[in-house]
Amino acid sequence: MTIPANGTRRMPVGLIALTLGSFGIGLTEFVIAGLLPQVSLSLAVSEAAAGWLISGYALSVAVGAIVVTAATGGLPRKPVLVGLVALFVAGNLLSAVASGYPMMLLGRVVAALCHGSFFGIGSLVARRMVPAERASRAVAVMFAGLTLANVLGVPFGALVGERWGWRATFWAITVIGVIALVAIAALVPGWAGAVDRAHPSAASGLNGLRVQLRAFRSAQVWLTLAATALGYGGMFGAFSYIAYTFTRITGFSSADVAWLLVVYGTGLVIGNLAGGRAADVNRDRTLILSLAGLAATLTAFGLLAASPVASVVLIFLLGLFGFASVPGLITRVTDHAGGVPLAASANVSASNVGNALGAWLGGLTISAGLGYTAPLYAGAAIVLAGLVVMTISARQASDVGGLSPDTTPTS
Repeated sequence: MTIPANGTRRMPVGLIALTLGSFGIGLTEFVIAGLLPQVSLSLAVSEAAAGWLISGYALSVAVGAIVVTAATGGLPRKPVLVGLVALFVAGNLLSAVASGYPMMLLGRVVAALCHGSFFGIGSLVARRMVPAERASRAVAVMFAGLTLANVLGVPFGALVGERWGWRATFWAITVIGVIALVAIAALVPGWAGAVDRAHPSAASGLNGLRVQLRAFRSAQVWLTLAATALGYGGMFGAFSYIAYTFTRITGFSSADVAWLLVVYGTGLVIGNLAGGRAADVNRDRTLILSLAGLAATLTAFGLLAASPVASVVLIFLLGLFGFASVPGLITRVTDHAGGVPLAASANVSASNVGNALGAWLGGLTISAGLGYTAPLYAGAAIVLAGLVVMTISARQASDVGGLSPDTTPTS
């Protein structure tokens, strides 16, 4: 199949539509953190039960990324993306009108089912819309919506929820989802989401699924997924308990945590875009340097957590290095998997598995009485393991003449 060449330097409007979709999905993921007390009181459930609105979402992302992508692997990707955003709208609508906790949880689960597949399939569509040498940058632009949602999600939810109630927040996200759905339907070109029918993965049913699963025979795919899980796990394991570090070790007040998280989110946005640009020049080197920078930042944070100035700088660097690897990891795993959508979605699942593992290990260090800097050191150790995996993977790929950074998937 021939894909029209996009030689322009201007950002394709279809890519902006995908970014809007990722922004809405990111809001759904992050906004609940600032609404839990209101939701818990309104639905008359315990704090622990309310917490499942976060945990249940994460688990649904991990499962949905694989199941939904596998089920839609042979379908044209633009209609699939539109359907996924429609699922996202339905889930948030359920949350907005929920009459009780079970319906609210169902809404969160439904919304989460689209998350992994949207980013996995959307990343393939995004890179189709630009020249091959700008593939990682295109993925970074799409993920910019997610990073902006990280910066704005909690304060947005808290502001709207405080003024008009928590349901108003989910109504607002539903409206954003409808706008994103219309934008993707109108602005993403059909050729960018088309599937190469000559490619075996375009087959329907079990045959198509077998071809997609065959991509996971590649050691490079598994090494990249492992690096993703460990990189995310190390960052999230430390970040999950960062409020305790700031208030118990650094001496910030609980009111300061909100603006400190904005500093972190700003680092995410810049790191994501800079990492995408750097990955288009030399992807494996960018990934190795990003993970090394993240490990060094976490270690320094543990050592300097008592210093307010150092902590502000280091929380920014945590976001910067933490997300600088995201575009390169997505394009790397899909390239080594031959462009099958399941690999891109598996990368999202790997990141969520890493998040859960990192948060669990960080909690264990605190429960063991090691103090509130312990998750930072645990995170550094996890990231170092990811760095080792990534270095081995890059060396093996180089030894066998691995894919170049600008390899474009064929399906």
